[in-house]
Amino acid sequence: MSKIFILMGKSASGKDTLYQMLLADQTLQLKQVVPYTTRPIRSGETQGREYHFVEETELMKFQQENKVIEHRAYKTIHGLWHYFTADDGQINLSGNQHYLMIDTLDGYIQLVQYFGVTQVVPLYIEVEDGLRLFRALERERTQKEPKYAELCRRFLADSKDFSEENLAAAGIKKHFINADLTQCFQELANVISQIS
Repeated sequence: MSKIFILMGKSASGKDTLYQMLLADQTLQLKQVVPYTTRPIRSGETQGREYHFVEETELMKFQQENKVIEHRAYKTIHGLWHYFTADDGQINLSGNQHYLMIDTLDGYIQLVQYFGVTQVVPLYIEVEDGLRLFRALERERTQKEPKYAELCRRFLADSKDFSEENLAAAGIKKHFINADLTQCFQELANVISQIS
């Protein structure tokens, strides 16, 4: 039975790196699901790789066609940014193909509501807050126009969004600690192999 594995965690927890490592591991045979966003593309990102970068009109079109699987909107320092997954043919759970996505806790909950709890598997990544803040600041410094205020807003919002109470309410008990990238990757790969 097909599964959708959802990597989630606070900003700068290493999700993107672990995501790429898991997709590259041929033994896992995971298929990438590319979500959509209306936020501006960051330097180093590629259209259709991390996200489909779209205008808000594209979101409205999917909504009119009743093809939005999950949707989140964030009032940022730079305006309202939308993130969403669309029923655009990327996901077909009728076969044996397994999928990998990065999402938020709220996105995970919406995916469970859409596909069912047996189809969607949470993989929660955790990193100590001081290290996360350091990583986020280093990443933002590499941007052509760093958005430090947005970094701070997101850091604080993540602490609330991924609180232990919210994780427990969503049924997420297992935490993958990303203190050592190789070890965290191996733990994730082992869980995926056992389930799929």
